[in-house]
Amino acid sequence: MITFDLILGQVKECLALHKSALGDISEAVINRDLNGRVRLIVPEEAQDNPFIQTLATTLAERLAPHAYPLERMVLFEEDMGVVFSGVSSFPLDGFPNVRVVDRLATEGNWTTIGPLSPGAPRIVFFSIKGGVGRSTALAASAWSLAEAGKKVLVLDLDLESPGLSSALLPQGRRRGFGIVDWLVEDLVDNGDAVLDDMVASSTLSREGDIYVVAAHGRDPWEYIAKLGRVWMPKVKPDGTREPWSRRLVRLLEALEQRLQPDVVLLDSRAGIDEVASSCVLELGATQVLLFAIDSDQTWAGYRILFEHWRNAGVAQAIRERLQLVGAMVPDDEGRKAYLEGMVEQACDVFTESFYDEIPSGESTAGYFSFDRTDEAAPHYPVPIRWNRGFAALRSLHSRLEVVDEKEVRFVFGPLLDGLEVTFTQQGVRDNG
Repeated sequence: MITFDLILGQVKECLALHKSALGDISEAVINRDLNGRVRLIVPEEAQDNPFIQTLATTLAERLAPHAYPLERMVLFEEDMGVVFSGVSSFPLDGFPNVRVVDRLATEGNWTTIGPLSPGAPRIVFFSIKGGVGRSTALAASAWSLAEAGKKVLVLDLDLESPGLSSALLPQGRRRGFGIVDWLVEDLVDNGDAVLDDMVASSTLSREGDIYVVAAHGRDPWEYIAKLGRVWMPKVKPDGTREPWSRRLVRLLEALEQRLQPDVVLLDSRAGIDEVASSCVLELGATQVLLFAIDSDQTWAGYRILFEHWRNAGVAQAIRERLQLVGAMVPDDEGRKAYLEGMVEQACDVFTESFYDEIPSGESTAGYFSFDRTDEAAPHYPVPIRWNRGFAALRSLHSRLEVVDEKEVRFVFGPLLDGLEVTFTQQGVRDNG
C-alpha cells in the first residue's frame, strides 16, 4: 500500500529505472496536487519521446492511489515557468533535472529561502512550541540594545496570539493600526493610509530608541475578520498574484526605509504555520533564534522541520543562520544536568539534518560540522535563566521600567552577547 509518506521514495525508484533516458529531457516536474495525487509535467517538445509514456506507466502503477489515471498522468507545457509560479518547489535529490512541485492549501512555504537582507540585521525569535519565554526574551533584548544606544525596530508577527507590544508599550502609547490592518488595506491599495499610524515609540528607551509595530491597533475592532484575510495574495491589474509573504516583505522594507533602524527584531508565531515560514525563511533574516526547552515534544517538532529542509534540499542554505536558545534553564543545582541533556538532544537533531559527514582521515576544515560540546556550534544552546521576575509578559513593561542592566544580563547575558556577535558579523559583510 502506498501512502503519502512513501510517494517521493517510490518516485525516485521509478526514475532510477529510467535514469539514462531521463537525461534526454531538459527538465521534468513531479507535481503533487492538493489531494496528494501525482502527475508528470514535461516540456511540450518532449511529446514525441516514447520514454515519457513508459515512465508515466511506471509511475501510475507504482503510486496508485496517489497517481492520476494513466491517460491523465502527463501534462506537456509550452512554458515550464508557469508550473512554478506561486508554489512551493524543491529539487529531487539525485536527479538534477527533476523538481517536485507541491500544491498546498495554505500559503506557508518552508522550502523557499529569501536572500539575506542587505540592511540592518533582522533577527527572528522562533519556537516550535509556545510558552517558552520567546517574546519576553525579545522584549528584554530590545530594551538592552536600546540601552546600548541602538535604534531598535520590533514587529509583533505572532498575529494569531498577539501580546508582545503590551510588554513594550503602555496602553496610552499604542497606535491606531497594526500589521494586520496594513495587510488587509494593502489588498485594496490602501496600505499607505494606515502606515503613518502604525509605529509607536516605547517609553522604555533611554539611550536609544525602541519602535514597536503591533499586530493590531489601539482598538482591534474586527480583528478576527481581518485576520482571516491577511494571508490572501494580492491580485494585480495584469492578473499576477503577489503572495502574502512578499507583501509582508514590502511592509518591512517600507518601515526600514522610514525609520532607518540599527536592528530589526521579529517575533514569529510558534509552530509550523504560514507566519512562521515567512519569518524564518522569507524575510531575509540574518539570524534565526530557535527557542527550545528540553522536552520530547520540542525535539520531535524540530526534527520534523529540519528533516523537511533536508529532504527539500535547502538545509545547507539555512543552517548557518540558525542558533538554538535554551529557554527557561533552571537556576539551581539542576542547571548543569539540564544543559547537558539539551546539548545531547540538540546535537543529535542538528547532526541528522545539517552537519556534514567528514570522511575518515580528513580534517574538519571546509566542512560544516561541530563537536557535541563545541560552544560555538549552532546546536549548543544559548542559555536563558528562568527568573520569576521575567516570567510573565503581563508585568514585563513595569518590570523593565525599574530593572537595571545587571539584572537583565544575569538572566539574558549569553543571548545579548550573541546579538553583539551578529552585529559584528553584519559589519564585516557590509565592509567586505
